[in-house]
Amino acid sequence: MNVDGTGNIVELCAAAERLERLAYVSTAYVAGLRTGIVYEHELALGQGFKNHYESTKFQAELWVREWMDRVPTTILRPAIVVGDSATGETQKFDGPYYLLRVVAEANRRGQPIPNFGRAEAPFNVVPVDFVVAAIAVAATDDAAAGETLHLVDPDPLTAAELTRVLATEYTGHAPRTRRVPPRIADASLRVPAVRERLGGVPHESIAYLNHPVRFDTRRAVAILEPHGLVPPPFASYAAAMVSFFRAYQDDPALVPGRLPAA
Repeated sequence: MNVDGTGNIVELCAAAERLERLAYVSTAYVAGLRTGIVYEHELALGQGFKNHYESTKFQAELWVREWMDRVPTTILRPAIVVGDSATGETQKFDGPYYLLRVVAEANRRGQPIPNFGRAEAPFNVVPVDFVVAAIAVAATDDAAAGETLHLVDPDPLTAAELTRVLATEYTGHAPRTRRVPPRIADASLRVPAVRERLGGVPHESIAYLNHPVRFDTRRAVAILEPHGLVPPPFASYAAAMVSFFRAYQDDPALVPGRLPAA
């Protein structure tokens, strides 16, 4: 889907004589295992990848870039997308929602909440309504043609801060926490019984709590801010996110086609 599907779309766009713009949604994580600051114009710098998803999105973006001289394109790279900033509504419960499962399970058992991985590593999330609005603007603004835009939080919380904010919203008080070093966390979450005890958290998710990378946003800011679009700070929509998660726990039918959390 990510590679061949993208190729099919690009070929279709190339054949569309009156095409105005292809708004291609990549991901900030085409940066793979790179660390430090990643700039919007960069892509292939010999990086490895944390998983197959990242590598397929990288291959797809390479394909899109090969056609940019024939297909008017704006490439958009969201960070980890969460629910609507006003309602919390979402159709998927991955990324930081795995942390919420951990918080919920630890709270149920009356145990300290584990802080996985590098506490100081940035954990970049953006609400879906910001991403949708940014795509709509970028697809129609002439200044965005040929650009690559990071749709990320320019000032992301650390993994420890994110856990603390989610835990405080979920429990209603400052949480007790305990740090779990990255290697121990990764090894532990490979054990099915441990994953089940923590609400079904996959060990692959640990990589995003340990990865010291930041995404430069200067082109995104230059194009989106004149339209009044800036990513809201996480603390401003954490309550809505937790509220919807709680509602989903109580009634999984709230989201059509979704199964209960593991």
